[in-house]
Formats: sequence, structure tokens, C-alpha cells
Amino acid sequence: MSDKFIRIAAIVGLLAVAIGAFGAHGLKPKLTEYQITIFEKGVMYQFFHTMAMLAVGILLGVKTESVMLRRAAWFFLAGIICFSGSLYLLACKDILPFSVSWAGPITPLGGLCFMAGWFLLFSSALSKRT
Repeated sequence: MSDKFIRIAAIVGLLAVAIGAFGAHGLKPKLTEYQITIFEKGVMYQFFHTMAMLAVGILLGVKTESVMLRRAAWFFLAGIICFSGSLYLLACKDILPFSVSWAGPITPLGGLCFMAGWFLLFSSALSKRT
């Protein structure tokens, strides 16, 4: 078990709940239905990949030296920051006092990070090394 990744997952999960509540209660009156959908998609992917990171932290108790698992967790975190973070910014672009046009190209990079994390998790399951 990797306490580091479990702690990170716990913090990121807590933030997902807080961000989701803020979106539902604080932002809903200020955003269009489409923007709320984008925001909620960011929260959903943050939750999914928080759980993946938590699972990796637990799996590291079995495969303590797995570099692939550790990299998977870091890719999941990078994906959350890039994918979900950019969706939050893009959903709120009309109410932010600054331009977030740069965030659009970041979203697919976050998706690639998610895919890399899942691929590494899959690869670690195929590996005979612990």
C-alpha cells in the first residue's frame, strides 16, 4: 500500500466533493445548462480517476516495487489537473475576469494522461514482477 497515493487520492476526492457542491449551489445560477454539463463532466472524471488513484495506492501494497503502478497514479493525477481543471475553467469562462482560451487545448492532454494511466495499470497487471 502506498500511503502517499492514498493521501493524494483522499485530498483530490475531497476537492471533487467541494468543487461539485460549489458547482451545484454556487455556480448553477450563473452558468448556462451547457456550461453546467461541462462542469459536471469535470467533476465526474475527477471522481473516477480519484478512485483509480486510490486503487493504485492499495495495489502498491501487493506490487510494492511496481514502477508502472506509480507512473499510472501520477498520470491519473496529471489527467485530473489537466482534463478536469480545464473543463472547470472552460465552463466558467463567461464569469471569470480573465481569458481561458488557452485551456481548450489542455483538455485532450488530460485525456491522454488518463489513457496512459489506464494503460500502465493494465500493463502492471500483465507484469510478473512485484
